[in-house]
Amino acid sequence: MSAPDLNLLLTLDVLLAEGNVTRAAKRLQLSPSAMSRALARLRETTGDPLLVRAGRGLVPTSRALELRERVSQLVHDTQAVLRPAEIPDLNKLVRTFTLRTSEGFAENFGPDLIARTSLEAPGVLLRFVQKLDKDSAPLREGTIDLETGVVATTMGPELRAQALFRDRFVGVVRMGHPLSNDVINPARFSAGRHIGIARQGLEMGPIDEAINALGLERTIATIVGGFSTAVAMARASDLIASVPERHTGNLRAGMHTFALPFTTPEFTVSLLWHPRFHADPVHRWLRGIVLEICALAP
Repeated sequence: MSAPDLNLLLTLDVLLAEGNVTRAAKRLQLSPSAMSRALARLRETTGDPLLVRAGRGLVPTSRALELRERVSQLVHDTQAVLRPAEIPDLNKLVRTFTLRTSEGFAENFGPDLIARTSLEAPGVLLRFVQKLDKDSAPLREGTIDLETGVVATTMGPELRAQALFRDRFVGVVRMGHPLSNDVINPARFSAGRHIGIARQGLEMGPIDEAINALGLERTIATIVGGFSTAVAMARASDLIASVPERHTGNLRAGMHTFALPFTTPEFTVSLLWHPRFHADPVHRWLRGIVLEICALAP
């Protein structure tokens, strides 16, 4: 037995609603003859005349009356499946989103993200997990919803990315530190004791590359695993931290921040997600909030 032509459901729905071949043809933008042929196919498929003549018009058969509500609901449900999803009532939404970010991003932007989502969707929980590497497998596997970071060449080609902001490295020391009072040049900066940041197993980064290009070398007094730890350590000592400016804005409050006395490349921090979530209206809502929060942050 061949599969039925599901396009006939829409035709049947309109015919049963109109009870008139000419009006049904006009509604479906078909010629009367094409509609007559469609009715003939429906009669053959259902094994019932569906519409029979009564005087000058047509009236539905008992089978047609039995089918009318069912067909109407089927067509309605099919149209609902095929149209873009609508965003649900955010006040009633209960959902957990997992965001994989650096500790600096979570600490600097997380409070505003939580406040905004809680205001618009009280049932939404944001779960922040630390980004320890650039492996895109968690995005592909669906274990995380969003990720922030610098787009890497190793990123999966199917992933979506949206630039959030540009960032640059700055120096930061405690208030009263010798570097907080005088002009800073490369030699004075290099002569200080520094906090190294080993990310993804790399102890050499853009700061060392820029200093070495000037024929200088800085003294690393200690190595930590993240920017927030570096800022906290610089706050409590005479050590110098070099950290991304926008990632650490809130963390550096009450400290002395200065422009580095040499050029380091700026970098773009992006928001990443998998295409499986691209059309999800709630996911799209959350992405919009992340973009707004990052745009508003100093």
